[in-house]
Amino acid sequence: MLIRCVVVMAAAVPMFAADVKVVEEIAAKVNGDIITRGELEQARREIELGMRQEGLTGQKLTQAVSEMAANALREKIDELLLVQKGRTLDIKIDPEINRRMAELQVQSKISDPDKFHEWIREQTGMTFEDYKDRLTRQLLGQRVIGQEVTYRVQIPEPELHQYYDEHPTEFVRKEQVFLSQILISTEGKTPEQVATAEKKAKDLVARARKGEKFSDLVRDNSDDPETARNGGSLPPYQRGFMPKQMEDVVFKMHKGEVTDPFKVAQGFLILKVEERYEAGTASFDEVKEQINEKLAAPKMEPKIREFLTKLRQEAYLQIKDGYVDSGAAPGKDTRWQDVAQLKPETTTKEEVAARAPKPHKKLIFIPIPGTTKTTPAAEATTSADATPSSKPRPVRSAPPAKPAMVKTDASAPIIP
Repeated sequence: MLIRCVVVMAAAVPMFAADVKVVEEIAAKVNGDIITRGELEQARREIELGMRQEGLTGQKLTQAVSEMAANALREKIDELLLVQKGRTLDIKIDPEINRRMAELQVQSKISDPDKFHEWIREQTGMTFEDYKDRLTRQLLGQRVIGQEVTYRVQIPEPELHQYYDEHPTEFVRKEQVFLSQILISTEGKTPEQVATAEKKAKDLVARARKGEKFSDLVRDNSDDPETARNGGSLPPYQRGFMPKQMEDVVFKMHKGEVTDPFKVAQGFLILKVEERYEAGTASFDEVKEQINEKLAAPKMEPKIREFLTKLRQEAYLQIKDGYVDSGAAPGKDTRWQDVAQLKPETTTKEEVAARAPKPHKKLIFIPIPGTTKTTPAAEATTSADATPSSKPRPVRSAPPAKPAMVKTDASAPIIP
């Protein structure tokens, strides 16, 4: 109701209308990030959609949605702590995101990027970019969990072997090669400049083979902006999907090897084999850690929750009246205390971060499936300079009903 009134007032006073904007309500502040009322409402809608797709209706649907939505704020706080820790640890996941997207695009059998983007929207109800962001946060969360928690829970090797022997179909793989690329462009160049470009490409190959980090060479030298942003990472290739002269080379190489430059229409292309899978069943050693993570998951949940409670104790965390964190740390004062310091119209992450204490270096952030009870407060503010807050994307939320997908920054690789 208040939001509606603000809009009417702006319309009624033309000399201020151009400067007044409606700002979304902040529900919580987590270190340098915020959670808004709109995000919690969106989480509830996603939960309801998921429950409907599972066949729930009527009173059962209402009850299930209420129970899950009661924990929405806890989920959001958990995910932000996790993402923040992943960034602190400088965990790189772009190559894995690209691989997952490429595999899903192959499964969809849609080669046209625009049609593939639309397919993602149809399957998930999200834009291509939003779903990429969500998948990135989810994978980042998994990596942090694996690095900070999973390694502490080790399953006895006989149990790992038993699982491997009893689930052989889970470990069958197609022959694939995962590549990174550097492109030295020759487009629009003179013969002399082409010769210089070829020499540069050969020099880069020599440097890579001597041990220089390939992603650094990509960043500093590659003329393909799309892949240069993610260390040169390309989607996985199977036989028959790349030029034969390249295929004949890379499918004979081992992980970590770098090709000589290939002459292509755009210039000189250098490829590095990041991973290569032979067709057939992966060996036990190749999937041992994967099995350990899967079997350790049920044992990890209480450890993760315990750890997140500790993180809450150390975090800068404030929750507005009317919202409840069902994962609150005992004794932690999270009352909305800085009204005088934080101007009402402040809703951008940058403004919040400027006023928030820096998190302690020892913080470790780990998420667990969680939830929050939300009691929506009917507040909105106006400002002459504020803009609607950017919506942080969820790490753990109601799972999409369709297969997960994500955009790759290498959607237009140089390899034809």
